Amino acid sequence: MMTSNSFDRNRVQPSLGMDFGAINNLMVDPTVEEIWINSPQKVFISRFGRTELTNVLMTPELVENLVERCLMWGGRRLDRSHPFVDARLPDGSRLHVAIPDVTAEHWAVNIRKHLMSGKNLDELCKVGSFPSEVTKILRDIVFSRGNILVSGSTQAGKTTLLNALIAEIPQYERVITIEEVFELRCVLPDVVSLQTRSASLEGTGEISLRDLIKESLRMRPSRLVVGEIREAESLDLLIALNSGIPGMATIHGNSARDAVRKLQTLPLLAGENISSDFIAPTVARSIDYVIHVGIDSKSGERRLREISEVTGRLEGNVIEMHQIYQIEEEVNLSDKAHQ
Repeated sequence: MMTSNSFDRNRVQPSLGMDFGAINNLMVDPTVEEIWINSPQKVFISRFGRTELTNVLMTPELVENLVERCLMWGGRRLDRSHPFVDARLPDGSRLHVAIPDVTAEHWAVNIRKHLMSGKNLDELCKVGSFPSEVTKILRDIVFSRGNILVSGSTQAGKTTLLNALIAEIPQYERVITIEEVFELRCVLPDVVSLQTRSASLEGTGEISLRDLIKESLRMRPSRLVVGEIREAESLDLLIALNSGIPGMATIHGNSARDAVRKLQTLPLLAGENISSDFIAPTVARSIDYVIHVGIDSKSGERRLREISEVTGRLEGNVIEMHQIYQIEEEVNLSDKAHQ
C-alpha cells in the first residue's frame, strides 16, 4: 500500500499546469508511470512496471470533477452519445475515460504518463533500453530513410522509442505527424502536427486518421509519422509509404513477425474489395524495418527486444524477414541446473 508521502519530494516534477485533486501527488511522483481509477475507492498505479493499489479514496463527484477539468483543458467532450474519450493533459500525459452504460457502474479513468518521452537514443541506451551497438543501428536505419514499424505491447515504450527515432531525422526534412491525441514531441524546425477530431453533437465534423493521412500527402512531407495504427488507416499509410514517402508508425504486437502479420490483416478492414493477395506484397514493399520493444516480466524494465529487416521477398503470403538484432534472454539458474 502506498501513502502520499512515499516518494522523495526533491524529485517532484515541475507544475503540471492544473490541480489533479486527490491524485495530484501521484501525478507529480516521477516513479508513477500510470494511474487508473476503477471506482472512487479503488485507485491503482503502475510503478516500475508493477501494479499497486493506493490508499487514495475519492467520491463519484470528485472523479467526475477531475475528468471535467481535464477535458476542459484538452478540448474534448464526454457524454452518453460518446462514452469514450481520449485527451492530452498539460504535461503530455494521455487520459482515457469510459462511462456507463459502457462500464457497469463507475467511471473508468486511465492516465498514462510519458516519463521518458523526451529521451533521445543515447539517453535510452544509458538507462538500459538497449546496448550501445544498437544505437548506431537505429541511427543508420533513420538516416537511410527506411520505413519503420515500432511494435510492442501496451506501455512497452513504443511512443518513447518513436520520439527518440524522430529526433534523429535530419534538420532539413519536413515532418508531418498524425495522432489520435498529441503525444509525439518533435523538436525539428519544420513540423506540422495533426490530430483527429470527434464528431459534434449533431454527428458531423469528425476527422479520422484516414482523413489526416490523405490530407498530409498534400502538405509536401519529407516523412510521415503516425502515432499508432489500429484499423483501416493502415491501408492509407501503406499506400503513402509505397508512393515513396518515408514514414514511421507504431502498432501493437507480440513480436516483429506478429506485427507484420497484423499489418497484413488490418487493411482488410478498409473494405470488401481489399484482398490479402494485394496486401501481402504491398506490406513487403512498404515496410523496411520492424523494431520490437517489450517489458521485462521480472524487473518491469522496458527494453528493445528485436530489430528485423523486411527483405521484400514473399513465399506465398509469408513475408521474409531478416533478424538484425535480438536481445539475449536471461536463463534462470534453476533452469540451467535441469539442462
